[in-house]
Amino acid sequence: MKSDLSSGAEQRFREAFERLKLGVPQEVPKGSKVSQNNVAKEAGCDPSALKKARFPLLVLEIQEWINTHQIDQPISDRQKNIKQRKKNRTTKEALEALKIQRDIAAGLLADANLIILELSDKVTDLQTRLDQLQPTAHILSLRK
Repeated sequence: MKSDLSSGAEQRFREAFERLKLGVPQEVPKGSKVSQNNVAKEAGCDPSALKKARFPLLVLEIQEWINTHQIDQPISDRQKNIKQRKKNRTTKEALEALKIQRDIAAGLLADANLIILELSDKVTDLQTRLDQLQPTAHILSLRK
């Protein structure tokens, strides 16, 4: 009984494999590449259902087909879109990181400018106090 179930499942996987090879899938998006996971999905099963332990010959056939047709498979529009979105996301993330760095640098610059102003005022005040405490040179010359 179990072999009947296995042969039925294997038949569904083989039909799904053929549809994917021909580029006419029914369950996965058109243009999906042939892979063990996609064959299982095309057969209406969970990707983990197509195991090498249960279907060794079929899995071997799929892997051989992938190896021999790897160069021939064009990138699907869906894959191109995913790749472009990933690239855009990476660019956006880099831009956001640069904006954060810019904001931090601007904040540090503003803090430094404030400290410079405070220190300049302090130097001016100390210079004024020093000038008040030091006797002038012409007064000393008169006392002699």
